[in-house]
Amino acid sequence: MREFRVLEIKESIFEDNNKDAQELREQLKSENTFLLNLMSSPGAGKTTTLVKTIESLKERLSIAVMEADIDSDVDARTISETGVKVIQLHTGGMCHLDADMTRQGLKGLDAKGTDLVILENVGNLVCPAEFDTGATKNAMILSVPEGDDKPLKYPLMFKVSDVLLINKIDVMEYFDFDLDLCIERVKKLNPNIKIFPISAKTGEGIKEWTDWLYNEVKGE
Repeated sequence: MREFRVLEIKESIFEDNNKDAQELREQLKSENTFLLNLMSSPGAGKTTTLVKTIESLKERLSIAVMEADIDSDVDARTISETGVKVIQLHTGGMCHLDADMTRQGLKGLDAKGTDLVILENVGNLVCPAEFDTGATKNAMILSVPEGDDKPLKYPLMFKVSDVLLINKIDVMEYFDFDLDLCIERVKKLNPNIKIFPISAKTGEGIKEWTDWLYNEVKGE
């Protein structure tokens, strides 16, 4: 049997992306632009939360949004109704964005001079956690109907996130969701993570979340 080589490329791909991401982060810092990478599973309420976030901050910050999806422009159309600049990114079947894709999106968005750029990443809890986009901070949304055991099933997502928004707390009484247990599980994975229980539908908790984000953008 003819011999063949096995080439391990996964590590080098991540290494190249991590280097590219750090360079992008430094570039954004020099331009005084804060990039928030927002992640969640489908249906967790990313777009609705994003609308509430924009409504709370758009009078105090200049905001732009990049909507990433495998296809469609539904979310971009929704965000455009808030009046902020928005661009739709089609990933061509890929389930995540990396640093180079993010850079292309920022170029297409023409985001220079923008205080806050929010990247709504492709909806899933696996691939987006593996690729550094060059964001200043990573935020994720976990919705109550998904269950309080998600940190056990997708630990990397919780480890790489700086912020956790626990959404749909207005329906908590209808689901077997233990908020304290969920927070305990998350803190074991990431002791420094900021956690905000919210309801994007009713607005509960949004002020606490957006006040924190505003202070981060302004460096306060």
